[in-house]
Amino acid sequence: MSILIGKDTRVVFQGITGESGSLHARACLAYGTKIVAGVTPGKGGQKFEGTVPVFDTVEQAVRNEGAEVSCIFVPPVGAADAIMEAADAGCRFVVCITDGVPVLDMVKVRRFLQGRSTLLLGPNCPGVITPGECKIGIMPGHIHKKGHIGVLSKSGTLTYEAVGQLSALGIGQSTCIGIGGDPVGGLDFIDCLKMFNDDPDTHGVVLIGEIGGNAEQNAAAWIKANMKKPVIAFIAGRAAPPGKRMGHAGAIISGGKGTAAEKIAAFEEAGVRVAPTPAEMGVTMQAAMRG
Repeated sequence: MSILIGKDTRVVFQGITGESGSLHARACLAYGTKIVAGVTPGKGGQKFEGTVPVFDTVEQAVRNEGAEVSCIFVPPVGAADAIMEAADAGCRFVVCITDGVPVLDMVKVRRFLQGRSTLLLGPNCPGVITPGECKIGIMPGHIHKKGHIGVLSKSGTLTYEAVGQLSALGIGQSTCIGIGGDPVGGLDFIDCLKMFNDDPDTHGVVLIGEIGGNAEQNAAAWIKANMKKPVIAFIAGRAAPPGKRMGHAGAIISGGKGTAAEKIAAFEEAGVRVAPTPAEMGVTMQAAMRG
C-alpha cells in the first residue's frame, strides 16, 4: 500500500513540451510512471516520445485519457493558473514542481481550492515517489528502495540524502514526499503525517524541517498527541543568522521565532529523536526502529 500515488496512478504533465517538463517526463516514464497525457496550449494533437498524447487543456486530458493526477512544469507566471485548471478539470491530486511562484498567486490558489477535494503538493517541491511503483517529480529514482519508512521533507536535496542513507542501510521507503518550503503552499507536515499514520505499510517516518515559521512545532505537537509510529527528525539551518534569508522565502527566522533550537526542543519534548547532523538521519531512523 502507498499514500497519494501508486502503480496504477494516471498522470498528466502540464508543460510536457518545455525543456524541464520534457526532461523529467522522460525520467518518470523510464521509472514506470503511467503518464497518460501531456498538456501544452497550442500543441494539442502532438505525441510526446511518440506515445503520450498532448492536449491543449487538462480537461481534455482528463476526459480522453482518464488523467487523475497532474504534475506541473509551467513557468512561475502561469503556475497558479495551471494548478487551478487541474483542480477545475477534476484532478484529485496536483504536484507543482515550479519554483518562484509569487506568494500572492498562491494565496489565490489556496482560496480557490477551499471546499474542493483536490490535494496540492508544492509549489517549489521535488514531488512524490512510491518506490518501485510511481515517481512524480524530479527526484533521482535509482536511490530509492521499496520498504516501510515514510520520508517527509521541506528540502529536496536533504530528501535525497535521507533516502540514500536509508537505502544504503537496507531500509526501504513506503512513500517519499517533498512538501517544498514556500510560505504558502499545499500539503503540510501534519497532512502527510496523518496519511503515514493511517497507512499500514508505513512503519516509521523521517521528517526533515528547517528554520523559519512554526510548521515543525505544530507537527511536533500533533505527533505527541496522535502518532502511533516512530518519527525521527532533522532540522536544517542551525548555523543560520537570525533575519537572514537562507535559500528561499520560507526559511527566515523573524522576531526570534522559528529558530532551529526552538524546533529541536519541540520535537525532543514530543519524544522524537533528532539527528544531530544530516549525515546521521539514516542511522537515527535505524536506531528508532530498533526501539
